Amino acid sequence: MSRFKRLQVLRTFMETGIVPLFYNPSADIVKHVVKACYDGGARVFEFTNRGDCAHIVFDEVNRWSASECPNMILGVGSVCDPATAALYIQLGAGFIVSPSLNPDMAKICNRRKIAWIPGCGTLTEINTAEELGCEIVKIFPGAEVGGPSFVKAIKGPCPWTEIMPSGGVSPDPASLEAWFKAGVACVGLGSQLTPKNVLESHDYRFIEDKVRESIDFVRKYKQQ
Repeated sequence: MSRFKRLQVLRTFMETGIVPLFYNPSADIVKHVVKACYDGGARVFEFTNRGDCAHIVFDEVNRWSASECPNMILGVGSVCDPATAALYIQLGAGFIVSPSLNPDMAKICNRRKIAWIPGCGTLTEINTAEELGCEIVKIFPGAEVGGPSFVKAIKGPCPWTEIMPSGGVSPDPASLEAWFKAGVACVGLGSQLTPKNVLESHDYRFIEDKVRESIDFVRKYKQQ
């Protein structure tokens, strides 16, 4: 069972603006990355469901996070089917993110009042997700779907739509400004936040600094 209420989770997405995405088969490495993001100011973190027995890694990290990073909302991404969603919800996932729109996921998540953020690539999919109760939709892959111009085009006829792009977002001012200027609610930051060389050298301070800089930029941008 999630330690956080759905409304709190959604509000944190909107307020923080930055959602780190990461997977590693080593629970210890994931813990280091989660702690670096937490120290940098992130309060939501998407553990991506990749690799065999990924749920075991998540279970260990989520239990650890409850005491070491108590205000961090850990959720799970790359969840494509209801059974996998149910498994992670039982392990305490604070939210579920999907790369595509599977309406069957809505029943599982809504029944347990868990925020579900499905991946969409068209306005029809976005509207369908909203009809299923989604407050935030993910556009994926963000750059290939159309980038910031796609978001701007969607927000024209549907200004109420809250969008989180994933894929094609960098933790640098130019990229962040382009997306937020287009009207996104928040952004997912993946491999460019945790480069291979950074992980190999255990330079977790790099991740902490990038998260802090990104959150500070978003906060200042929203205050303009």
